[in-house]
Amino acid sequence: MAEPGTKPRWEPGALTPYAFITPAVLVMLGGLLYPVVMAFYLSFYDWEIGRDLGEAPYNGIAHFARMIQDPQVWEVLWVTLRFGFWVITIEMTLGIALALLLEKPIRGASFFRTIFILPLMVSPVVVGLIWRYLFDARAGWINYYLQAWFGIEPQVWLGDPQLAFFAIVFTDIWQWTPFIFIIIIAGLQALPSEVIEASEIDGTNWWQQIFLVKLPMIKSIIIIALLMRIIDVFRGLEVMLIMTGGGPGRSTELLSLHIYKRAFETQQLGYASAISVLLIIVVFGLSLMILNMANPMRTRSDV
Repeated sequence: MAEPGTKPRWEPGALTPYAFITPAVLVMLGGLLYPVVMAFYLSFYDWEIGRDLGEAPYNGIAHFARMIQDPQVWEVLWVTLRFGFWVITIEMTLGIALALLLEKPIRGASFFRTIFILPLMVSPVVVGLIWRYLFDARAGWINYYLQAWFGIEPQVWLGDPQLAFFAIVFTDIWQWTPFIFIIIIAGLQALPSEVIEASEIDGTNWWQQIFLVKLPMIKSIIIIALLMRIIDVFRGLEVMLIMTGGGPGRSTELLSLHIYKRAFETQQLGYASAISVLLIIVVFGLSLMILNMANPMRTRSDV
């Protein structure tokens, strides 16, 4: 160990760990940065499918100026933020609650764990088809059982803006709550038993053990799960495209679906790239905000 005030000596094996992780880092940078840079680059050109990029006219910041003045973009961004708020809030709450209930080896816990993760095994396309038929106004099972059990008249679930929004929120909760459940229960089962036993000896009840011991110890895992869901909400496309196509109107059109329509239905690839840049900025800003809230900067006080 170097003496205080002296410069530490370089050791021959100090760079070995970096040599091992460098290939993986380069692959990740190539896979992550290249699409982002290309999206930003294409946003300056009026490019269409079938046209060589070198022949596409240069538009400068015209697409960004158009995006700022486009009410459709801000409408679908608001829909995306509302959708994200509801699904993330409910999924995080349900996922953590289920993990806390099923973390202990109680009778039937393994069976229920298996049942809860089944929706994750279903393709998003299949999920969209399943719930589209379940919410069907004429032949859907949801209307049938609501009328048979509660006497509720059949609803046009996917034809009414409010009901359609509720339908895609409910579908996303059904599909992705197991994702939160798996991550949280893995974190809970990895907690050191000594800490839990010490808290029991100190006389903590079940609620105190959850909120004062367990959840604070898996705080980083909860933040990771939250960030992953935020990112996934903004890239969600398949289920909404199949269930509602973004309608009625734009009541269920998320930002990613709007980008898809601009790029492949109207062939406005340059404008779609500009909106993609907005999506990246929003996701980056939300992620940064969550990280700052989870790890607030602490000022060093003089001793």
